[in-house]
Amino acid sequence: MAGGGEEPFAPSALGTRPHWDAAYERELQAFQETGDAGEIWFGEESMVRIIRWLEKQKVPLDSSVLDIGTGNGVLLIELARNGFTNLTGIDYSPSAIQLSEKVREKEGMSNIKLLVEDFLAPSAELSGFQICIDKGTFDAVSLNPDNAVGKRKQYVRSLCSVLKPEGFFLITSCNWTKEELLNEFREGFEVVEELPTPKFCFGGRIGNSVTALVFQRKNCQGGKGKVTASTTFFKLRC
Repeated sequence: MAGGGEEPFAPSALGTRPHWDAAYERELQAFQETGDAGEIWFGEESMVRIIRWLEKQKVPLDSSVLDIGTGNGVLLIELARNGFTNLTGIDYSPSAIQLSEKVREKEGMSNIKLLVEDFLAPSAELSGFQICIDKGTFDAVSLNPDNAVGKRKQYVRSLCSVLKPEGFFLITSCNWTKEELLNEFREGFEVVEELPTPKFCFGGRIGNSVTALVFQRKNCQGGKGKVTASTTFFKLRC
């Protein structure tokens, strides 16, 4: 298991903004030519998994939801199709936001808010969310060639800042195990549930190619406000 001060992964271009700018410029061009929104990170089943959990918990449809690293914005489109009305997506790549705006326009989902934002340096506007969702963004942050450890810690501080006390953080990762994610988010967050993901068998051992966890924000350093019972906006269901 990776410790809090270790570099668990080799640095990669996947952790840099120029890589994603170029990737989304290509996807934007492809969308303009073919109407294809591009890759869905972790596949459609990852979106279904998230939406099923929200529905199971009877999360109010007007709950404020933030998609961290929204990319093409397809997750937000699916949330809107399922009735959610207070949706925001951010990405540090302007090309990604241009693409997600085009997808939003095509789908007629004008109520979705899209912003160019670096989650590691969030603006004051980015606060008060009841649900935060990450599908692969923390993975990318972890691959940054420039002080990935520090950036991971800043990610947690940013999450404390934008997520309301008692709010929920749903993360899907292909780089981190459950135990490693518990360690990374140990300051100010408690795990609520591990969501089922596809399993594989190799060498007689069974494992998961993807980890999906739900955390709840407690009183954490860098966050705003104290946790009280009244801040919970729905009752967890087992």
